[in-house]
Amino acid sequence: MDKKTIVEIRNLGMTYHTLNGETEAIKDINLDVYEGEIVGIVGPSGCGKSTLLSIIAGLISPTKGEVLVSGKRVEKPSKDIGYMFQRDHLFEWRTILQNVILGLEIHSKVDKKSIETAEHLLETYGLKDFKNNYPRQLSGGMRQRAALIRTLIVEPNLLLLDEPFSALDYQTRLAISDEVGIILKKEKKTALLVTHDIAEAISLSDRIIILTNRPATIKDIITIDLTCPNGIWSPIKCREAPEFRHYFNKIWKELDIHV
Repeated sequence: MDKKTIVEIRNLGMTYHTLNGETEAIKDINLDVYEGEIVGIVGPSGCGKSTLLSIIAGLISPTKGEVLVSGKRVEKPSKDIGYMFQRDHLFEWRTILQNVILGLEIHSKVDKKSIETAEHLLETYGLKDFKNNYPRQLSGGMRQRAALIRTLIVEPNLLLLDEPFSALDYQTRLAISDEVGIILKKEKKTALLVTHDIAEAISLSDRIIILTNRPATIKDIITIDLTCPNGIWSPIKCREAPEFRHYFNKIWKELDIHV
């Protein structure tokens, strides 16, 4: 059965105009992303990864080319596209439940059923007992989980994750990336993940896009196929797969990282 294409990126280019002249950020990006797929995006610092996500989200317009999500050209932000930033951006004066339903409020879709859905998601992902707490009363990992639920509840066709775990300490980052990966697979979500962490990209992604230095073009696309212990998929467990080191070394070399 043919895969359903969720994202189509065609001949995408972006040039920033400044007082000092032009800066070409990305150039000739072509990519399809399929339903239920998690695609990792890695590349050198400052190469244009976040610019690419911002264009896909409809936050900025490209200089050249186009992006289609579910067959519709992206020209502005839409509820079909959820965006998780590096920071959770929870409002400190709202409870966790109130934060989770914020997107529904914006789209005037708060009703008894949507509140029940929010409470069910909070229960499913371990935040039921904290729904009336305020963000400052939660750990960084719990806050990020709440931010993910807030993104999921408006039922976007596509999730964009821009370094969503980078503000967390290493142990929390491992645990939360594992939880988020499992949630995305359970909810059958299509996602694009920008990260500087090669191991994180390998453990979470079905495919990894390697970008060049700026202006960013696609250097390589690597399909990830890990033999997870006991046949149970989990980002943390899949780091133990025998193929993991091979993928890590290959991506490391392609990024041409010098220590």
